[in-house]
Amino acid sequence: MNIPFLSLQDVTALHGAEINEAVTRVVNNGWYLQGKENEQFEQHYSEFIGCKYTIGCANGLDALIWIFRAYIEMGVMLPGDEIIVPANTYIATTLSITENGLVPVCIEPKPNTLEIDDNLIEAAITPRTKAIVIVHLYGRIAYTDKIGELCEKYNLKLIEDCAQSHGCKYTNGRVTGNIGDAAGHSFYPGKNLGALGDGGAVTTNDSVLSATVRALANYGSQKKYVFRYAGRNSRLDEIQAAVLDVKLKYLVEDNKKRKTVAHYYYEHINNPLVTIPDLLPDEQNVYHLFPIIVKGKENRDRLHDYLEENGVGTVCHYPIAPHQQECYAKEVWNTPQLSLPITERLANEELSLPIGPAITLEEVAQVVGLINKFV
Repeated sequence: MNIPFLSLQDVTALHGAEINEAVTRVVNNGWYLQGKENEQFEQHYSEFIGCKYTIGCANGLDALIWIFRAYIEMGVMLPGDEIIVPANTYIATTLSITENGLVPVCIEPKPNTLEIDDNLIEAAITPRTKAIVIVHLYGRIAYTDKIGELCEKYNLKLIEDCAQSHGCKYTNGRVTGNIGDAAGHSFYPGKNLGALGDGGAVTTNDSVLSATVRALANYGSQKKYVFRYAGRNSRLDEIQAAVLDVKLKYLVEDNKKRKTVAHYYYEHINNPLVTIPDLLPDEQNVYHLFPIIVKGKENRDRLHDYLEENGVGTVCHYPIAPHQQECYAKEVWNTPQLSLPITERLANEELSLPIGPAITLEEVAQVVGLINKFV
């Protein structure tokens, strides 16, 4: 048995002919940065999400960094201001905050959804709070009406981390990336909408934010050789834009394949050591990952090893929470009193199973069979 966690080769092969054609087109036309491929992808992605502006950039981390930096340049935020952020997230979310001299205020997740607990947010809001970040982790919708109401009540920006939620929708039909004031997207190869290298984007309906982000990602320049900001070089290249434009056409179809796999897991996994997060309505989960919670770290690690020995790849997302990372050990906000037991338990007990548009149900059935036999 050989069932990888995710075979990028197989995923790319699903649309290989069109991808090869797109790459060849870019190679042959000789224009590799800031050209028509970027313009076309940005337009199509904006149309897909339903927002006014998409700004391609080098990666998902940069996308989030530029959002905060733009708000600072616009006078909306100042270094030292507080940003509410999920404690249970990939470190890139937190890095984008601290990179800008802002202070993360970590909020625990709901154990049954693994997303930020909206019941804990209001108590964490202070006069220095300027934004709430929601992370649609694992492909699951993180937004709630209550979060929107809190942003309105306290005049806070709502920023989405959409690295794992391409095509996910809320109950009102709005696609992630067009729910908040601004959103950062990652097109890392393993994402639901993945490039053949690094890539990212910012989406927004704010024209000033859009122009500021675009300048920051181009050395700080809005006009050639004239630099309004001290920016960086963070651009989406033409090959990646062309590849993404091909894959965007099939995103809804590929997400449906993920949902088929996920529903099989939900219906057939039966092991007292394993808990699965609450099932959401179809449009509210695009199943970038399929997380399970295994009772106790020792059992989680044993299950990982057992599946690996039987040819099945799994990954923990994420084994060390951001606040436990060495890089944040001496931060003033990361005090000994910071208590995040749910986040820390998830780091010890979460395990992600193989899922994607290329895996077969026969392979999924083999994974389930192994899990159900595990003791």
